[in-house]
Amino acid sequence: MEPKPNSRLKRHQSPNHKVRNIILFLIAILVIIGSFFVWRTINSAKGVVAKSYAGAGLTKSRNVSNVVKSGRPISILLYGTDTGELGRTYRGRTDSMMLLLINPDTKKTTMVSLPRDAMVSIIGYEDTFPQKLNAAYAYGSTATSIKTVEAFLNIPIDFYALVNMGGLANMVDQVGGISVDSPLDFTYSQETAHDYGPNLYRFHKDSNKFEHSDDNGETWSASKTKMNGDAALAFSRMRYDDPEGDYGRQKRQRLVLEGLIKKSANVSTLLNEKFMATISSNVRTDLTFGDMTTMASKYIKAKNNIVTEHMQGVSTSYPDSEGNNVSYEVIPQKEKQRTTNLIRKTLNLTHKQTGRPYGGTIPADLSTIATSLRPVGDNSTPTSTSTLDDTTNTQ
Repeated sequence: MEPKPNSRLKRHQSPNHKVRNIILFLIAILVIIGSFFVWRTINSAKGVVAKSYAGAGLTKSRNVSNVVKSGRPISILLYGTDTGELGRTYRGRTDSMMLLLINPDTKKTTMVSLPRDAMVSIIGYEDTFPQKLNAAYAYGSTATSIKTVEAFLNIPIDFYALVNMGGLANMVDQVGGISVDSPLDFTYSQETAHDYGPNLYRFHKDSNKFEHSDDNGETWSASKTKMNGDAALAFSRMRYDDPEGDYGRQKRQRLVLEGLIKKSANVSTLLNEKFMATISSNVRTDLTFGDMTTMASKYIKAKNNIVTEHMQGVSTSYPDSEGNNVSYEVIPQKEKQRTTNLIRKTLNLTHKQTGRPYGGTIPADLSTIATSLRPVGDNSTPTSTSTLDDTTNTQ
């Protein structure tokens, strides 16, 4: 029997997750931003895409085939898992969730980071409130994650891409490494999740130079400027020593993402058999080969102009069933509305009110909790049961 999450998922986190908290969507982005722009020229592409395909398990908010064929802006939910192979029985949590918005009219790709700790009421599992956004997949499925994000922001999600993060290091190695300027000085060991221990990396603010040490900093390698897969993981994972916390980590994740796109979005890389095999083994998406070939002709210029955004929450905590204080990010309705406006405008959709404060409705016996956790000055109604605008009619 598949293990079920507790009704109040144990949300306190161990610092020693092997691949937790690293950028999850790097491999998926190759499929979506880089790969599908050139895959139409590769004979083996159809087989790779077929191996990666998995339906989302729900009726989409929009007729996505018509959206793609007509070349209208699209949205893709990028998220990943860190607990083994994609075909395993237990799903686990997802991390570093992001919305990818591709607008061929403006020739721009917009990446919007969604706080994994955002407090939500998961669609179909409202009686487990409060939960974190990254628990939606663990409780339900891809469809549950999509429904929860759509209800949270009142936006349509056209496609998804789920990534096994264990393949990240291999992916970076396959493209020959990447070069990224660090936004801050920090030292990090993946073995300890802190600034000490074996396999230690030292990065420098406003520089692409870094050093590596196997003996807790007793001796350092000569400075390098090109990260291999292991260095990219270290650069992406650090959280606790970043003054911006998870938001700072998201910033570094986006930097790695951009570096990987620049190295991978070309035919010669994608003709590499090992590179293609890595993609097919580590990605699940409901983008079909037909979708990708259509995008290759209609969306290609959008990959050259990438902008990034994130949704900002207010930190809070609430005790779980064992009395442990669990940290959350509560997103004020004003900030949610700003994010909704940004997304809908990028998708060329009409203005609509953002979604319910926590996505799903709040059961009456939990309404006091929902109200008490709203940020000061946020007068939204957490228990609202009003029906969201039908995004089917907002194309």
